[in-house]
Amino acid sequence: MEHVYALTDDLLTFINKSATSFHAAAALIQKLEEKGFTLLKEEESWAVRPGGKYYVVRNNSALIAFTLGKESPVKRGFRLIGAHTDSPLFKVKNESESVSGNYLKVGVEVYGGPILNTWLDRELSLAGRVMIREKGGSIQKLIKTKRPVAVIPNLAIHMNREVNKGFELNRQSHLPAVFSAYNDEPQKGALRRFVARELGIHPEKMGEMDLFLFDATPGMYTGMNTELITAGRIDNLAMCHAALNALLSSENPDVSAVAAFYDNEEVGSNTLQGAGSSFLKDTLTRLLSAFGDIAPDSWYRAAARSFMISADMAHALHPNFSDKHDPDYAPRINQGPVIKLNANFRYATTAETASLFEDLCRDEEIPCQKMTNRSDIPSGSTIGPVSSASLGIRTVDVGNPMWAMHSIRETAGVLDHDYMTRAFRAFFNRPSI
Repeated sequence: MEHVYALTDDLLTFINKSATSFHAAAALIQKLEEKGFTLLKEEESWAVRPGGKYYVVRNNSALIAFTLGKESPVKRGFRLIGAHTDSPLFKVKNESESVSGNYLKVGVEVYGGPILNTWLDRELSLAGRVMIREKGGSIQKLIKTKRPVAVIPNLAIHMNREVNKGFELNRQSHLPAVFSAYNDEPQKGALRRFVARELGIHPEKMGEMDLFLFDATPGMYTGMNTELITAGRIDNLAMCHAALNALLSSENPDVSAVAAFYDNEEVGSNTLQGAGSSFLKDTLTRLLSAFGDIAPDSWYRAAARSFMISADMAHALHPNFSDKHDPDYAPRINQGPVIKLNANFRYATTAETASLFEDLCRDEEIPCQKMTNRSDIPSGSTIGPVSSASLGIRTVDVGNPMWAMHSIRETAGVLDHDYMTRAFRAFFNRPSI
């Protein structure tokens, strides 16, 4: 079990670093560069070679990393794992400071679909990116405060006696975050001045900011046998971490292995850096020239021989809400990866692709589970359907089981992360799919 906890320790470190998609991308890039991966820029020509290790970035929040095999993807296809770097958060409205009494409040915009009431009464830190004006343009600087700087206070039960019967939060009026309780009335521009101090720059050099609130409490172990982890953003940073570790340890010299880390899955993926963009197809098409495959049908032949795993966390059987699950498709935590099924293709899985992943797990002696929603509860979705439809590549949707998806604190299993990482590694290393 020592290696399992070492892997989980590294996962928690990664999650704690990755407060936003920008920070997740930076943490992924750091790992890639430590392992000798070379940055490619989309606006430049690529001098890539079989056997090389590379990555390309969009918006500083999404990236695609790959090792080029010795054999052309036209003959062997690409092996792909897709995940996403973003999670539901509260995005700060930079110009929406207001004073109520001696309190400085800042409005927020809800990004994605969080469980709103889990954000109340939590110590919240600030993270994101700030554009800094320099001669000739702007550069990005990341910010992540080392301490909590805000809170969204609940209303005392004495003033809302019916709160435990259910209370709908208004996103405009109930969710502004309190950043300070001054002795004197706070002045407009306090947030921008605070960010400038944190970055050590003059406020006048700052351009637009993408700032988010996030849970300041780090991820940690729980359970009587430390068999669980609780953290923010397990969905979907755990799958990013598993895909990265599998790519870094891939040992198949013949096949091209690709890990795509998209942004904006939580808001539909239809952005420049999302799974609905041309990012992955553009990248893969450019790689074919490294093998001299410039025939008009090279891409289509490579796509037809390729296989993709869409990796996004899955819903585990909830011990207190078991009636919310189909009893025949209710995955358990720490009992292995979950294949996600849906008749209306909210997931990209087909009988063929499910069988391929199931066979892979069986060969590696990794337990495997299946999930479909109750027929009267609509399913969520993933990058799988979007990617497979635009790429024309066979895809299976999988994920590890977890509780409280989209809560500010989520829970998942220690064993499952090792199981999925091993499955991804075997996927990249298998002689054939």
